[in-house]
Amino acid sequence: MSTTRTRRAALMAATVTAALVLAACGGSDSDSDSGDASHGSSHGTSTSPSADTAAAHNAQDVSFAQGMIPHHRQALEMAELAADRASSAEVKSLAARIEKAQDPEIKTMSGWLKSWGEEAPEAGASMPGMDHGSQSGMPGMMDDGDMEELGKASGKGFDTMFLTMMVEHHEGAIDMAGTEKAKGRYAAATAMADDIITGQTAEITEMNKLLGKS
Repeated sequence: MSTTRTRRAALMAATVTAALVLAACGGSDSDSDSGDASHGSSHGTSTSPSADTAAAHNAQDVSFAQGMIPHHRQALEMAELAADRASSAEVKSLAARIEKAQDPEIKTMSGWLKSWGEEAPEAGASMPGMDHGSQSGMPGMMDDGDMEELGKASGKGFDTMFLTMMVEHHEGAIDMAGTEKAKGRYAAATAMADDIITGQTAEITEMNKLLGKS
């Protein structure tokens, strides 16, 4: 509980300190657009399951897909809020690109799990033993309180809160993807993990720039 409160306090502090920086940002999407091509195209290589999908996978591949699906879904929840609540054109562009990249990956991973005879997390539900709390076992996940605060925010305050939370969320996804690259066996899954690391690392750099940290 104390960890969650500490993180929330840190998020609020970041919101206060970075708000003026965001206020000075213009409406240019030049940086965002440059990242779109590299991020979006790389995910296109993750195709739907083929006849040999069930072969050559291990427990790590299953764990990666079962964990990353709800992780991606939470990122989509956050991105959807940005469409109506963000004031920055850069934040809206980033959120749209997150949806464009991660929604197809959810479908792909769900297809893998089905072909492997494994349980795929349903929309709106976490895997057994997992929740949105800091103890969920999935790094970077926001808890219900964080998501409630984000849902109540708007304008420049939303922009800063969204960026701060999404940086943490992306860092968690990169950790999970790194484990998959190191221990996974299924080639398409390790390739997706590599795409996640590349794309989300670039987005973290972009978000930190918007927050005035680079």
